Amino acid sequence: MRFMRLGIAVLMLVLLLNSGTNSLSKSAAAKKPNIIFIHADDLGYGDLSCYGQQKFQTPNLDRMAAEGVRFTQYYSGNTVCAPSRASLMTGYHSGRAYIRGNGDHPLRPEDVTVGEVLKQAGYKTAVIGKWGLGTAATTGRPDQQGFDESFGFLDHTHAHRQYTDHLWKNGEAVPVNLEKDYANDLFAAAATDFIGRNRQQPFFLYLSFTVPHAELRLPEDAVKPFRGKFAETPFTNAKADAVASFPPARERRASIGYRSQTEPYAAFAGMVTRMDQHVGQVLARLMELGIDNDTIVFFTSDNGPHKEGGANPEFFDSNGPLRGIKRDMYEGGIRVPMIVRWPGKVKAGKSSEQIWAHWDFLPTAAAIAGMKPPAGIDGISMLSSLLGKKQRGHEFLYWEFHERGFEQAVRMGDWKAVRHAPTDSIELYNLKADVGETNNVASRHPEVMKKMEAHLNSARTESALWPIKSKK
Repeated sequence: MRFMRLGIAVLMLVLLLNSGTNSLSKSAAAKKPNIIFIHADDLGYGDLSCYGQQKFQTPNLDRMAAEGVRFTQYYSGNTVCAPSRASLMTGYHSGRAYIRGNGDHPLRPEDVTVGEVLKQAGYKTAVIGKWGLGTAATTGRPDQQGFDESFGFLDHTHAHRQYTDHLWKNGEAVPVNLEKDYANDLFAAAATDFIGRNRQQPFFLYLSFTVPHAELRLPEDAVKPFRGKFAETPFTNAKADAVASFPPARERRASIGYRSQTEPYAAFAGMVTRMDQHVGQVLARLMELGIDNDTIVFFTSDNGPHKEGGANPEFFDSNGPLRGIKRDMYEGGIRVPMIVRWPGKVKAGKSSEQIWAHWDFLPTAAAIAGMKPPAGIDGISMLSSLLGKKQRGHEFLYWEFHERGFEQAVRMGDWKAVRHAPTDSIELYNLKADVGETNNVASRHPEVMKKMEAHLNSARTESALWPIKSKK
């Protein structure tokens, strides 16, 4: 009897241990993956060495691409800042989003952001860096749009300054050192701090750097390796140099532009490589905390490369093989790098031609978190593509741009259409044969043109804020 009782006790102990192990396994499996979305500002398709940059190297992003997947046909939400970011946050393309251009138009209470979706899924949420979708006194403020924490620039015009006298933390202005505090260093430090404080729970971090957007100013140790390396054309703006601080409203009134830079090429290279180091710090923090395999990291840009404050996209071949830059509806204005890394889930060292865009991030993040996206948005989940499975694609992608009148673009399969004004003829390009959009083949493909014109005419909804206008 004694041995029988002992056997029963041992059996019960084994069952209890197995039960506990299964319980722990289920608990561990139930933890949702962390999501980090890193956003550059005006970084072109060719500005990373893993996308062809020859004049400087980006080793951390190159490593991220080698350990993940590099997308070659990914698109931003628009060819300028605010509408691109609105598309990223809300899942609508720029023909149906509330914000379709730069300006003072904050997100509304009824706009549902990726922050709100992930917060409902139990995520701790933060936006660090450039927001640009609502200032402290508006409904677009980050904490009104699903973010538990925020730190950085709220106004996209204020974010033109790499050094400022204040930033915004959780809706309150906080002073920073105008001479010493390089904003993007502060953002990287805040990001690694947020990751450390939230390692025990699922988190969503939207890390939005302000480089390489003008102005081209950065710490000396970042620009020093490139000084004297390039044949420089100095950029000068004495009016901007005379003003020490740039509160957003004052800056808009003055329209003073960007401060001078004697070596803008060296500064540009330094800004991109400094950001690459910041990405390396984020990845290292994940490794240090043992949550690397539990975290999916995205890296991309809000639109194509700029030509402001002394920047020269031609010198750096910032758009690679593509035509156009920021504010163009050609590929160089909207096609951007996209790297996704998720150890053990996303196959390493892959390159993908999957066609997708900023408005697909919200439903993709929702799928990662086990949530349904808001009904009626334009984006679709790309999780299957990330996991190497068969992926449903878009019938077409659509963009519109309002700064120079009213311009439109549509991509449908390998076809790309561009219309520069409502009454202009439509240009048609076959991107598979002509990625540089040099050969307008509209006259040769009437059936394709009929479909493209139908999409250009029907993809958008009317907006009082963003009416169709003639070319300026």
